[in-house]
Amino acid sequence: QVQLVESGGGLVQAGGSLRLSCAASGRTFSTAIMGWFRQAPGKERDFVVAIRWSNGNTYYSNSVKGRFTISRDDAKNTVYLQMNSLKPEDTAVYYCAAGRSFNVSPYDRTGYHYWGQGTQVTVSS
Repeated sequence: QVQLVESGGGLVQAGGSLRLSCAASGRTFSTAIMGWFRQAPGKERDFVVAIRWSNGNTYYSNSVKGRFTISRDDAKNTVYLQMNSLKPEDTAVYYCAAGRSFNVSPYDRTGYHYWGQGTQVTVSS
């Protein structure tokens, strides 16, 4: 099992920045990919960004490309999501996720086996 704990959410004005953290513990050696998804009220949980642990390749949704950056700290088993130029439409609960499989699409939430509890991000206009 892998446990994921997110932190760093909050309230920010449009144009501002936030950094989310996701600390992984447990059987982290089995992690092939980690990512962030988000879910706004009444909507599906959507892919935001992901990073493959083996080679560091990153994947971004079109809606956040150029504004959000995912990074990792191998020593701390932690991934970060730096969010800049935030917009009201970025408001959602952000979930960290981890997957064991190497050959699944990073964009598909069914490829992720472990999920954090979520952290609220609210962007005011």
